[in-house]
Amino acid sequence: MDCTAQHNNKAFGFCCGADRNKLKARDCLSCVAVNERMVDLAQAVAREAKEVDERSVKRLMKELDKAQQVFLAGAGRSGYVAKAFAMRLMHLGFDVHVVGEPTTAAIERRDLLIAVTGSGETLSTVLMAEAAKKKKARVVAITSNPKSSICSFADSFVRIKGRVPGKREKDYLARQLGGGHEPLAPLGTLFELSTMVFFDSLVEELMVQKKMGEDSLKKRHTDLE
Repeated sequence: MDCTAQHNNKAFGFCCGADRNKLKARDCLSCVAVNERMVDLAQAVAREAKEVDERSVKRLMKELDKAQQVFLAGAGRSGYVAKAFAMRLMHLGFDVHVVGEPTTAAIERRDLLIAVTGSGETLSTVLMAEAAKKKKARVVAITSNPKSSICSFADSFVRIKGRVPGKREKDYLARQLGGGHEPLAPLGTLFELSTMVFFDSLVEELMVQKKMGEDSLKKRHTDLE
């Protein structure tokens, strides 16, 4: 199959200026239109945003408002998204901690744990949430799976769609070897991107409620970089 034939499939985008007739099929991946994939992902995130339940967002806002301390937990890429949100909460003046960091304080009754896990089954994150519940703290899960283990005991959850469920996750490597691919992106990418956008949107709403501008956040931004 030549490059022109390959690029008739939208998923492969357009060739990057090379002579298509001279390219072999295995070379086509090197001329994928990354910008088109970006557009596809952005459109997918926009679709997911419309599916977020506003009532669950209001519950999370109320939990944040009454929390004495806020803790963020997550593993892998979900953990990085959680850390990014924790940084913005710090900029907003929250007493915030990332679970697992050396400076993380003890969690107590009036505190809130926000646990980020697309599957809702990530063992380390579920165990952290269970530990928080034992301390009588509040737990809000950010997940794609409302029927997951973490949602069975969390005080509330916000569903962010995008995580490929169940058996498809476990068979990812087998599908790649067999020539199958995820739509748009592998594993939890769409969940992680959607959650990042959700958190940043939440930050903007908190700024409005607290009547804070960007200058207020800059005052708390690290100056040791």
